[in-house]
Amino acid sequence: MSDLPFTLDQLRILKAIAQEGSFKRAADSLYVSQPAVSLQVQNLERQLDVPLFDRGGRRAQLTEAGHLLLNYGEKILSLCQETCRAIEDLQNLQGGTLIVGASQTTGTYLLPRMIGMFRQKYPDVAVQLHVHSTRRTAWSVANGQVDLAIIGGEIPGELSESLEVIPYAEDELALIIPVFHPFAKLEKIQKEDLYKLQFIALDSQSTIRKVIDQVLGRCEIDTRRFKVEMELNSIEAIKNAVQSGLGAAFVSTSAIAKELQMGVLHRTPIEGVVVKRTLWLICNPNRYRSKAAEAFSHEILPQFANPGWNQDVLKLSQKNIVLTTLEVATPASSGED
Repeated sequence: MSDLPFTLDQLRILKAIAQEGSFKRAADSLYVSQPAVSLQVQNLERQLDVPLFDRGGRRAQLTEAGHLLLNYGEKILSLCQETCRAIEDLQNLQGGTLIVGASQTTGTYLLPRMIGMFRQKYPDVAVQLHVHSTRRTAWSVANGQVDLAIIGGEIPGELSESLEVIPYAEDELALIIPVFHPFAKLEKIQKEDLYKLQFIALDSQSTIRKVIDQVLGRCEIDTRRFKVEMELNSIEAIKNAVQSGLGAAFVSTSAIAKELQMGVLHRTPIEGVVVKRTLWLICNPNRYRSKAAEAFSHEILPQFANPGWNQDVLKLSQKNIVLTTLEVATPASSGED
């Protein structure tokens, strides 16, 4: 085929319609008129000689051919963005972009500190932070949409060969109670005391909730006996609920530094129990690594890592773009971390 039957603009339009669910919303997101979007889709279908959308329903639904083109189109657009970033690197950190991913807790409390330090050293580099579930973040790294990420959950098994997964740091999870709770007067509490508390927890399907249950289980603490009075969907909501006297909770120590300093929450040690989880650094060794990503990895990551963490385990040599990365597909949507 001497001429491609589609343009990059048409692929962008196809992706926008698939994301937005309608031609009108896609046109609004691209800052073009709806007739212009419709015309481009009609031209694309005529050039390919296949229908790309089912026009019967209220929502724009892709046909089988539409899904196939979207799948390859997203990979093509991703490589185009990667190419532009590689060219930007020629300016030697006088511009360019760093894209970092994170799961919910690390993205809320750890990554902003790291990015702040990086921005002080490299103010001309634009930094993006993408905070999503562990699964969605891992797929973003695999597909080249994110340079590197720090996550606390389990990597999808199908990505084990595509990603480099490195133990990075230990995240301690602390038991917090209201400052006026009777246990706040004790130096430590016993395991059995946990069953006397009313707990506020994240949703039972959240990664952190599962990690807490697993770690406490190894310490011979049965979380099924916990009196969970309330389930909330954010760490901030849980901290506020504990502060208001509604119960106790396990949260990351990185999330409560300010509250402990202000004296509005009390951290209660448990005799013989330390609750920790591993934070993982993930990257795609087959993708182009920008100079900004290298600088972040060499200069910022070691400052927050486990003692003795060897940054050399992260293969940061710049790699040429390889076509085998096109084999990485787009994941199905998943729940939050």
